[in-house]
Amino acid sequence: MTIERTADLLISQAVRLNASDIHIIPRRQDYLIKLRIHGELANHGNLPPIAGERLISHLKFMASMDIGEKRKPQSGSWQTHISNTSVALRISTLPSTLYKESLVIRIFPQKHSLFLEKMSLFPNSIIKLISLMSHSHGMLIFTGPTGSGKTSTIYSLAEHCASELNRNIITLEDPVERQSDQFLQMQVNEKAGISYQTGLKAVLRHDPDMIFVGEIRDAETAEIAVRAAMTGHLVLTSMHTRNAEGAVYRLLEFGIKPLEIEQTLISVIAQRLVSLLCPFCGAKCSKYCASSDRIKRAAVFEMLEGERLETIIQGAGKSVVEHAQSLKRLIRKGIALGYISHEEYSRWIIQKHEEAASERSKLFSNQNQ
Repeated sequence: MTIERTADLLISQAVRLNASDIHIIPRRQDYLIKLRIHGELANHGNLPPIAGERLISHLKFMASMDIGEKRKPQSGSWQTHISNTSVALRISTLPSTLYKESLVIRIFPQKHSLFLEKMSLFPNSIIKLISLMSHSHGMLIFTGPTGSGKTSTIYSLAEHCASELNRNIITLEDPVERQSDQFLQMQVNEKAGISYQTGLKAVLRHDPDMIFVGEIRDAETAEIAVRAAMTGHLVLTSMHTRNAEGAVYRLLEFGIKPLEIEQTLISVIAQRLVSLLCPFCGAKCSKYCASSDRIKRAAVFEMLEGERLETIIQGAGKSVVEHAQSLKRLIRKGIALGYISHEEYSRWIIQKHEEAASERSKLFSNQNQ
């Protein structure tokens, strides 16, 4: 089998199994291939050393990367068609020992976004999200760890606004994860001088009704996003914070004044993906399960808005009593209704502690600097 055929077969199998990532990991005797399916890594096979090296070189070539450079991390992307479906692939390499490389492929199927009513474990959450889209200006922040479905949620909401509310929508992303014909998409390109800051300034001059900013990463982006929300635009964006309250504290760290946050921030939506119990397999659903068409994961949303949001803005740094719609209580409700397993709750608790430890580590590092 040619190396081109091997690469096409691997990617097509990953797409068919709804994998989000392909890992090609070098070992002493071979290369291990793993797929991340519904948030869980699973072994998919292995390749001999020569075949593994040739596969990585072929994938780097397809992504317009330097094949000869194995000592530095690289990234690239390309788009292909699998079973008449357009798929965007983002490639990342990392140097390992003995001049071998590890390679990861992030898969972005360019299909239509999920139906809104099928995304959430609790339908009432989607009704609230859609109602937030009726605002003509302000800012909505989606928070959660990588892979929690923030971008998919924002895409689905943006397509709803474009088709149902006839809004002019412009996105600024790094990278553009899913192509859509319903709104204008702009990609961050640092080499061409298009950063989040310069791109957002240009977007504001293009008469948008709604702006989707991929992520607020620094003080300048936060300031421009807030300014856009204050000048008659609805801004949808994301942040990497542990919970909904953390987004407010992060804006304050970026130098945004409490009054500006109070005037612009409509809601903070913390999102997590939870695995649903399979009627055939139970808590651990096999990737070869006969119910493969069934939705195996759903989103749980915690929405910080109204009086509770105002209380946090005005008394930033003070603890707030856990409310009925917190992530912890919603996941417990899912367990009580039989949608979620107890193992999923334990996994979520562990992840929450790891995120808290990571934030404390970053804070300690910044203080030392």
